[in-house]
Amino acid sequence: MRYAETGYNLEIDLSSGNIEKVETDPAITALHLGGLGTNAKILWDTVPPEADPFSPENRLIFGTGLLCGTPAVGANRTIVTTYSPQTLLMAYSMMGGFWAPELKHAGYDKVILSGKSPSLVYLWINNDKVELRDASHLQGKGTVETEALIREELQEPNAQVMSIGLAGENRIYYSSIEHSRSSASRGGMGAVMGDKKVKAIAVRGTKDLNIARPVEFIEHCNDVLNYIQWRADNPVQHVPPILAGLGSPQEMAIHDEQWHTTAFSWGNARYRRKDFWTEEVEKEWSEIQDGAVQRLISCYNCPMKCGAIIAYPTLELSKYMMKCYSKLTYVMGAMADNLEFGFRIAGLAQGYGVDAYTAPQVMAFAVELYEQGILTDQDLPEFPPDNEGRFFYLLEKIVRREGIGDVLANGVYWAAREIGNGAEAYDSNTIKKHEQIPIKLGMLNPIFFLMLSTGEKINITQIEGQLPQAPFPDREDREEFVKDWIQAPSDTIKEFFLNWELRGDNAFPFYPDFQTACELVEWQETMHYIDDSTGICAGLSSFPIKPPYHINNLPGLISAATGLDIDRDELWNKIVRRNRSLMRAINSRRGLRRSDDKPPQDHWKKRFPEHEAKLLDEYYKFKGWNNDGIPTKESLEELGLGYVGEDLEKRGIYNNGQSEEKS
Repeated sequence: MRYAETGYNLEIDLSSGNIEKVETDPAITALHLGGLGTNAKILWDTVPPEADPFSPENRLIFGTGLLCGTPAVGANRTIVTTYSPQTLLMAYSMMGGFWAPELKHAGYDKVILSGKSPSLVYLWINNDKVELRDASHLQGKGTVETEALIREELQEPNAQVMSIGLAGENRIYYSSIEHSRSSASRGGMGAVMGDKKVKAIAVRGTKDLNIARPVEFIEHCNDVLNYIQWRADNPVQHVPPILAGLGSPQEMAIHDEQWHTTAFSWGNARYRRKDFWTEEVEKEWSEIQDGAVQRLISCYNCPMKCGAIIAYPTLELSKYMMKCYSKLTYVMGAMADNLEFGFRIAGLAQGYGVDAYTAPQVMAFAVELYEQGILTDQDLPEFPPDNEGRFFYLLEKIVRREGIGDVLANGVYWAAREIGNGAEAYDSNTIKKHEQIPIKLGMLNPIFFLMLSTGEKINITQIEGQLPQAPFPDREDREEFVKDWIQAPSDTIKEFFLNWELRGDNAFPFYPDFQTACELVEWQETMHYIDDSTGICAGLSSFPIKPPYHINNLPGLISAATGLDIDRDELWNKIVRRNRSLMRAINSRRGLRRSDDKPPQDHWKKRFPEHEAKLLDEYYKFKGWNNDGIPTKESLEELGLGYVGEDLEKRGIYNNGQSEEKS
């Protein structure tokens, strides 16, 4: 009997239309858990490293987290994995909502798409009945409309649907896959789905899942629920309101946006507006938000309400779900002062299915090129005079790949090099060809430097967490914080925080020491890798300060669910490191090297090249990688990945591209 997971994947060859239910090896679960871990294993085993993201060989993998569909609080994430058309590397994006638990209850842990359909289709999974259905009548439809039409067509109001919009159909490199209460946005998941001509996947499941030790498991779940309630009554002190509680940043519940609007950059990630937030702005924005948010909502089996149903009178759109920072990405990208603009364009963009982080940065990039004379009226005919109008104009051009929109549809990095004429100088906010959250700060942060530079996610929002982003000025406040910091994995971490100061010897960039910096980065990253394999929402685990799930209670929860009896050392130093090293090796086969491991050049005003180089040196050693950022054959062997090291050696990846035979 399989516990927590179903033990079956659904493999779809879209070229032939073949649908196969495939039993999986439980030994793979013990090695990689589920979700992201087993997704990576499948990608390594089945997709050649030379495969183009838009080739039939590339796979689009929808993996449920190992604990999805169980009573584990907040375990509802779908992890979507493929080769990205934007970065050309392995990409993965998490999606909350209800889709993953529904798939588990239909009897499957993953849906794996390969090949290409000759015509637009959608996949309908109804327990054991699975079929590809014609979707020609859905072509060009928005994501919200598509979901409603499919439910109506199937006469199944409880079906959980994910879909792409016009952007995905047109293979926009940063197109998203949308689901009623979440989206897989980063890395171009929607573009690969569109390339395979799959408009949507609908699922309905009514089967049970088995738990290995149910009484013990429920005790763990109740402990988590009790802690969530305690944290609601005891928010973290001395941090911005948006970081004081649990869940994804509570953008939809709070009105205080001072932190984002003054600390993050506006426009093309280049301008700070430190004095923007005033009492007048707060009052005006609060009224707009209260008028737009119909109600706050949660994902499957979660008491937090991190998203909101938006129904604003001037939208002229169907209701849609907004989450987290996306209410500001378009506003700040457009240098607009009007929050209403954000609600209007975010809803339209979500219907088209574009990433709410990348799309505004691409538009801001285009506006700046126009202002600098690099793009002209010939490139942008009838370009509106105001930035809000320009953003609406650019959105329509991009999702249809019309005119300059066809170039901008590939993201800032590729567009800058195709446009030329100095446009590359305005590529100010990409890492590994991928747009970042627009942060532009003063002093180099060594911990964030490593997370930004080396993360396979290539997205800081899914790497950071757990740690306050600035030291508390008073030591007695730091001592109070540490007293009940049960989530910290070691005394070293606690000592770092106790001694961390804004200025002096214990301040950035030369504090902490290299070893502690590496430990801090690995701890935060480890928590995300656990979440992305179990399907637990980062908002209850890896992202918030003092979350209910942490490295000291997750081994017991996972063990009770699966019967695997995993302790902390096995989880952290074997399973997570194995998954992390496998993903790095996948990208090493795709050409990722040390020269790619760097943040945007102007991410911090004060940079220290020699110190940054030493940080990378020490982090690579800490991870068991060579000086080019490639996992060594020896470290892979220790993790049970000897076959990976052998493959890298045969391909000459350890030898400057010269194969083992030639050398």
